[in-house]
Formats: sequence, structure tokens, C-alpha cells
Amino acid sequence: MDLPVLWFAIVAAFFVGYFVLDGFDFGVGMALPFLGRDDTDRRVMINTIGPVWDLNETWVIVAGACLFAAFPEWYATMFSGYYLILLLILAALIARGVSFEFRHQQKHLEWKRRFDLMIIVGSALPAFLWGVAFGNVVRGIPMDAGHNYTGTVFDLFNPFALLTGVATLLVFFTHGVVFIALKTEGEIRVRARRLATRAGVLTIVVAAAFLVTMALERATPTSLVLSVVAALALVLAVLCTVWGREGRAFTLMAVTIAAVVLAMFTAVFPDVMPATNDPANSLTVANASSGTYTLTVMSWVALVFVPLVLAYQAWTYWVFRKRVTRAHVTAAAH
Repeated sequence: MDLPVLWFAIVAAFFVGYFVLDGFDFGVGMALPFLGRDDTDRRVMINTIGPVWDLNETWVIVAGACLFAAFPEWYATMFSGYYLILLLILAALIARGVSFEFRHQQKHLEWKRRFDLMIIVGSALPAFLWGVAFGNVVRGIPMDAGHNYTGTVFDLFNPFALLTGVATLLVFFTHGVVFIALKTEGEIRVRARRLATRAGVLTIVVAAAFLVTMALERATPTSLVLSVVAALALVLAVLCTVWGREGRAFTLMAVTIAAVVLAMFTAVFPDVMPATNDPANSLTVANASSGTYTLTVMSWVALVFVPLVLAYQAWTYWVFRKRVTRAHVTAAAH
């Protein structure tokens, strides 16, 4: 495997990590109005991701940094063409992070409602817009010979990209609700399991439409196999939720997201950004990558630090592995 292909795989792996981990954060935030019957319920839900949400978000920073260093042409085209989408994602992530830290600073309900709304919007908007962005990676965008995006922002909201956005939003929502069921006890756990089952049925329908459309839009044998894996994992995740196996359901949801992301990357390979107007203008792994020296240095750095990051994240999840209950939240408030 040559270095550009290796770093294409590494970038894909970082995005898999981001969408699996921050995906359930988005789902928890979006579930606030559906499961949070009172402030204590909402605090329980937020506390399920409280120790890890900021750590989960760092995966997208690392993914963006790797994209910038390993594939500067890809980074430049994507960030200039997707400028408004990425700006909205950034603003939403900032609003969500601020809300997690500030909602408990005042006891007034109106104060908390406003920050809860910011959490909901700050979770739903990125969940949808990330799907729109990656839908356009699969579909391709119009580019000139200099790899500059030649379309408008409205062209990015095409039917396939919108379908991808709805699919990612629903998958993340279901992923988050399953996580709530996994991390809580009592009535909220029962309600989360019920909501995950209902949302899961809708998610299966939309995800099936997306996977079929993606296969018709652009596909390789590997992406087709991964799409089948994603579909089976999603169905099994919903069934495990019905059976009360939240741990298995959560694992299967993670497999679903990972398989879908990898299917999207392998569907375009060896392109990284296909050009819809002229295939000669497409960005590929070869013409978008940095030089051999840069990729070699990055490879040695990744070999040292990626295992450390994974070990630290695993340790964090182990430390905060226990379920969150209303009694714990109430006791902490006093």
C-alpha cells in the first residue's frame, strides 16, 4: 500500500471514529424534547455524555488536520466549496458546547430552556449537514481544471445530498437514544428503549432508500458489501433494542455507522472528490496528496500518538461506564 492510499484509509478511519462517537452525542441532544419530561430527566440525559462529548468532538479536529496535511488539494476544494455548510456546522457545535457548560449556571427554567434549545439545534443541524456534505462527496461536484468548485451553495442541497442528510440525522438520533437506554435506569430507560424502537423502524426505511440510491449513484464491490453489512447491522440493532439488549444494539449501531462511512469512502476511491462536469477535473488520491516526505513523517507521528489517543479514550469510557440515574443527578445538585 503506497502512502497516499494509506492516508486515505487513515482519514476515513478518523471520520468513522468521529461519526460513531459524536453521532450518539448528537442523538442524545436531539432526544431532549422527546424524553426529557422535566429538568431532572434532561440533566440525566446530558450527564450520560457529559464526561465524553468534548473528547468525542476532537476526532473531527484530528480528521480535518489529517485532511489538510495529507490531502491539501482535497481540503482546499472541500472547505472552499462547502464553506457555508461547514460554517453552520461549526456555529452549531460551538452553541452546543456552550450550552452544556452554561445551562446549569442558573436555576431559572427559562434560562435552561434556551440552552436546551441550543443543544437540540446544535445537535440536529450538524447531524443533517454532515450528511449533506458527504452526500456531495459521493455524488461529486462541478469543478474546473484547477479543482475549484464552480457551483453554488444551492447545488449542494440536491436530492441525493438531502436524502443523505436525513439518513444521517435519523441514524444518529437512533444511535443516541439507544445510548440513553444503555446508560440510564428506571422509567427513562424504558421510554428510551421504546423511542429507539419506533425511531429505528423509520431509520431502516430511510437508510434503505439512501443505500439503494447510493448504489445507483456510485458503487464498487467493496462499497456494496459494506452497504449490506450496514443494513443488516441496523436491522439487528433495532431487534436487539426490542429484546432489551441495549449493549448489543449500541454496538450494532456503531457497526452501522462505520460501515456506511466506509462504504461512502470506498464508493469514490480512487477519487476523493469526483467532478460531475468533467471526470478529468476530479481529485484523486494521487493528485490531491502531499509529497512522500510529508506523508512519511505523518505516518511515524500517527504510529506513536494514535495508539495513545485510543488508549486514553478507552480508559475514559471505562471510568465513566456506570449508568446515570435520577437519584445520582438529584444528589449531585445538593
